[in-house]
Amino acid sequence: MTSPNTHTHSHSHPGTTDGDGSSEDTVLSMQYGDIYVRQDGPRAAPALLLIHGSAATGRSWDALVPLLTARHRVIRMDLPGHGRSAEPVDGDYTIPELGRRFGSVLDRLGVEHAVVVGHSSGGYAGTALAEQRPDLVRALALINTGPGMDAFIAPGTATFDPAQWPPTDEQIRAFASPGFRTGFELPQELVDELRGMSLGAISAAMQASIAYLTARALPDRLKAVGKPLHVIFGDQDRRWRPSSAADYRDVPGAEVELLAGSGHTPILEDPAGTAALLLPFTEKY
Repeated sequence: MTSPNTHTHSHSHPGTTDGDGSSEDTVLSMQYGDIYVRQDGPRAAPALLLIHGSAATGRSWDALVPLLTARHRVIRMDLPGHGRSAEPVDGDYTIPELGRRFGSVLDRLGVEHAVVVGHSSGGYAGTALAEQRPDLVRALALINTGPGMDAFIAPGTATFDPAQWPPTDEQIRAFASPGFRTGFELPQELVDELRGMSLGAISAAMQASIAYLTARALPDRLKAVGKPLHVIFGDQDRRWRPSSAADYRDVPGAEVELLAGSGHTPILEDPAGTAALLLPFTEKY
């Protein structure tokens, strides 16, 4: 629910996308804080909501979006406390609350149905949205979303010292390294965006994901949700055991595909390969 004095600031981005829809950046003033929204593609096309993971922003989808806009109205939001979205005034980063807040944003945008795509921990927010709003979510696609904490393999060596915040480029790249295949160069704009976030927001978002996954493994949640499910997993993931993608086969009707040569973030590492696996699923709904 939004507050009575909720209002919207918006301006159109100068660029345009394929089809008849322009790109538009909007800041929605919500009760819990401002949320940045980016829309690309024809507004009359089926809605596709993209949810990024923690310690990232909606810009992590930049390379993939142009491959999706011919058939979809692509909607991205920056998570609270990430990128251009404000930290939540109540400090609530929990995954169920994220699901509620994404639902309220889609309501504000007039979206009645959407296919939801989550990358990494963005898949938890997408699942929470489907748990709460089955009327809104037509189908779910997860990209390198860990199914359970037993599948987590990333070393915990690269951490940030609160006394040394903001971190250097080298510290950020070391922290982000397991999120990509070996040798992948993290774009500088994403390094800069992470530096612009608060350590509290990053830590809270990560802890919220752990809590959500610890409470109930994702395949169990998704079986209860009962929505069409497509899972894409880079087979070189260094954060989550790639073979754990098979855990999602417990969900009736789930489609599970490995993307050869990609690490944890195929949306940046291999956008064309990701789109080739994603579009046949999203276009069905």
